[in-house]
Amino acid sequence: MSYAGDITPQQAWDLLAEDPDAVLVDVRTDREWQVIGVPDTTSIDRRTLFIEWTNSYGERNPDFIDDLKAAGLTGPVVFLCRSGNRSVGAATVATAAGIAPSYNVLEGFEGRFAPGWKSILPWKEQEK
Repeated sequence: MSYAGDITPQQAWDLLAEDPDAVLVDVRTDREWQVIGVPDTTSIDRRTLFIEWTNSYGERNPDFIDDLKAAGLTGPVVFLCRSGNRSVGAATVATAAGIAPSYNVLEGFEGRFAPGWKSILPWKEQEK
């Protein structure tokens, strides 16, 4: 494995709640944020970054690593996508760029085979 590992949505929440340096990065597309909703980490006083891994056409964001570095990430990074697939790529590339530890959230925001973030943890409609 080329990143720190896969964690469940609850484990992601616990890490974010316990480690003041931990940051959640939602790598879904802008359209997904607008239509499906976004994680809400305000109750644990954590920021969530919204940085697309790919655009709505499936084209990879060429500025992904630069965007992460510009955000000044210093601690654990938890990557979230819709189902837990794109976030694996994001965690892998981030780790290779020295942004670590980087984790992938299993089942993502919506879930595939088990409940995702939206089913068990706080979320909200995207502010427009």
